[in-house]
Amino acid sequence: MDIDNIIEQYFRGGFTNHEILRVLEEIHNIKLSLRTLERRLQKKSLWRRKNKTDVAEVASFIQQQLNGSGRQHGYRWMHQKCWMAGIVTDRETVRLLMRLLDPNGVDLRAQNRLRRRLYVSRGPNYVWHMDGYDKLKPYGICINGCIDGFSRKMIWLEAYKTNSDPHIIAGYFIDAVMEYNGFPEKIRMDHGTENTCVAAMQRFLHNTENENGFESVILGPSTGNQRIERWWCTLRSECAQFWMDHFDQLKADGYFVDSFLDKSLIQFCFLQTIQVELDQVVQAWNDHRIRSTNNPRAPHGRPTIMHGVPNLYGVPNFLQSVNLTKLEICIEECRFKDFPCDVDVFHLCTELMTEHRLVMTDDVYESTNLYVRLRQMISDGLRE
Repeated sequence: MDIDNIIEQYFRGGFTNHEILRVLEEIHNIKLSLRTLERRLQKKSLWRRKNKTDVAEVASFIQQQLNGSGRQHGYRWMHQKCWMAGIVTDRETVRLLMRLLDPNGVDLRAQNRLRRRLYVSRGPNYVWHMDGYDKLKPYGICINGCIDGFSRKMIWLEAYKTNSDPHIIAGYFIDAVMEYNGFPEKIRMDHGTENTCVAAMQRFLHNTENENGFESVILGPSTGNQRIERWWCTLRSECAQFWMDHFDQLKADGYFVDSFLDKSLIQFCFLQTIQVELDQVVQAWNDHRIRSTNNPRAPHGRPTIMHGVPNLYGVPNFLQSVNLTKLEICIEECRFKDFPCDVDVFHLCTELMTEHRLVMTDDVYESTNLYVRLRQMISDGLRE
């Protein structure tokens, strides 16, 4: 990626100039002076206080978000999404607009208060916490995620038609290993059979346990997997609750009866849109600023920086270097995403869309209309 695009990406993520310089040097091995960075930002007309976006345009964007899963967002998260969309505004403006546009939602979110257990990790990549999220599974959408215990950076968040195939889950893990050019010292997961391949690969890459009894795989119940279990609350509040309500409404209206066909059509029509939203949630989360807490040993800051620049926090990076030969062996045992639903249903749907000149969009309600129409056409065809 071009250096100017990298700079713009971090700028849109809300990073300060000093934070941008630090991640450029530590993560991308690019060293710039502050003045050079300021000139590059000025050349691309990237300002934080000048040329603010018109309030009406900000309100229009917020209203658009409130029409979908954005109705779950608080003002801090919405402000982050504004910056990601290229909208220059301040947090107070977003807060006031959300109070004006969605007063009931603001009041409901203000009532939610959580008491949290204390958690301590030694540094980035010391422990990755992975688990499956099954709130959308009744409708055929299976989500799997992994978070770094120290920085709270999301390593992956994937939606697919299954969470039970261990080779698919292993594919998520190996994709992350290739992206970060290494693997964690430890990985925390539950005893589910879907995690068996990841556990075997982690031990294989780690040269198994040593004579001191070191264990690179930590197994335990999902309820004790604190980091990822806590993050599922964020996913639900910022994204998943909208889809739960949306699919519940389809069921209440008689357009979903928990059949193989209905689940396959949900996957065909909505899986890609949901994955795009999950990617946006991950980007917003990884680039947002985590506030300090009552836990003096818990770091605060942006997950991207905490994960990529650990020396700022006086801790080592526990990322383990990967043996390429072993990595290739692991890749051969993985399966990666292909068709979003059953292959026969996929081909049938694409043929019907071509025949009737239907198109796939990222609009939730147009996708819902597509789902209902495909469902009706297939049902009519089965009765003939």
